[in-house]
Amino acid sequence: MLAHTLEEATLDTLNGFIHAWNYPNQNDVLYSEYGSVTNFRILTSSNSVVQLAASINGRDVYDNMVVAREAYAHIEQDGYSSQLIYRPPIFSGPLALNGTLGVKFAQAQVITQDTWIQNMRSTLAL
Repeated sequence: MLAHTLEEATLDTLNGFIHAWNYPNQNDVLYSEYGSVTNFRILTSSNSVVQLAASINGRDVYDNMVVAREAYAHIEQDGYSSQLIYRPPIFSGPLALNGTLGVKFAQAQVITQDTWIQNMRSTLAL
């Protein structure tokens, strides 16, 4: 689940909430992972959507995107390999000031089960 950083204090009060720094195995912890509750791993970001004064009581509403396991997949592209493209500055511009570096590759993603991607809207606890 992706939640806003302003929700962290409310998440701390949930029954069964475990902070990411208390996980027994720290190898798989994501950089923005705040913790978990039941089967939800919770990531926080200040870029998550907040709708100001959008509730019927005039409170801020937070959009929490929840994505279940296997809701989407990466499809391998057969017969195509990636290409690293480099052009030195002499070939990239008339004044030879800027070089070009890029990567070209084929990829495809697919949503395998759209009902497993949900927006759980919430407000903060008082």
